[in-house]
Amino acid sequence: MICETPQDFAAAIPAFGAVAGLDLGTVTIGVAVSDLTRSVATPLETIKRKKFGLDAVRLFEITGARQIAGLVLGLPRNMDGSEGPRCQATRAFARNLERLTPLPITYWDERLSTVAAERALLEADTSRKRRAEVIDHVAASYILQGMLDRLAHLRNNP
Repeated sequence: MICETPQDFAAAIPAFGAVAGLDLGTVTIGVAVSDLTRSVATPLETIKRKKFGLDAVRLFEITGARQIAGLVLGLPRNMDGSEGPRCQATRAFARNLERLTPLPITYWDERLSTVAAERALLEADTSRKRRAEVIDHVAASYILQGMLDRLAHLRNNP
């Protein structure tokens, strides 16, 4: 089920359990996961994209092993808020995933998540090579943390 709003997503997922965040690129998929109480997003891994079926198998291995309750996909809007071809590709990916899993799927505006991840890695004095290896799943954690903060706000202000 695709949930268009954080409120719909909050209603669709169980009260307790981890969620995963995805930063979909054309070459890689960054994956981050939350703790069971949905307080903190942690970068997990970067999947090298092959084709949708193989990518989905790896995602479902992660969701199964970590008992993931829902998926948050970064939606790469343009800076003016409009949606371009990358948003269309993300929505198509979500529709294809929806056919294969009962997990609720939602979107989070990912504008500047990669910039924030890059800045954090630079501040941590991460080497250029290491930044290239981890940037996608660090960006996924920024995407996921945004949704976790929104879900906490919804819980505290119904």
